[in-house]
Amino acid sequence: MKPFVLAAILVAMSSIASAQSVHMQRPVPYSEDGDISDNIKQECKINEQLADFVQQYAKAQGITVEFTDGAVDKTAGRVLDLKITNAISMGNAWLGHQKATSVTGTLYDNGVRVAGFKANRHSMGGAFAGYKGSCSVLGRTVQAIGEDVGGWLKAPVDGAHLGD
Repeated sequence: MKPFVLAAILVAMSSIASAQSVHMQRPVPYSEDGDISDNIKQECKINEQLADFVQQYAKAQGITVEFTDGAVDKTAGRVLDLKITNAISMGNAWLGHQKATSVTGTLYDNGVRVAGFKANRHSMGGAFAGYKGSCSVLGRTVQAIGEDVGGWLKAPVDGAHLGD
């Protein structure tokens, strides 16, 4: 095989491999202008759970999600810029849970915007909700969002509205 053909094949394989790998921040940051109460930020770990669920569900789609501790460099490969924009925790186990989480995400490829989405999920706690705490029910919302985002990463559509 000629060297330039081999080099072209290696470049193509490298771009395919990098397309199946995405970097994102863990924990997922809360939006600066988001509406998230301090008790959710202090008591619940939805920002960590969301990152973990995105990684789990993206892996099921054949996509590797790699975490960074700080802000991700949007110019370095494929990057998902994900932010929690809203988290609502109303109700309780006796009155009924009313929880919701919203996020926005933008996928970049070497600094170029590929696509973006908004996602929202609500939960009333599901089966045996009376035995669940608020953070547990909020965790259900970010699990569903993680599954939505994992599927979206496989075939990103700009302007998508995921979830409820």
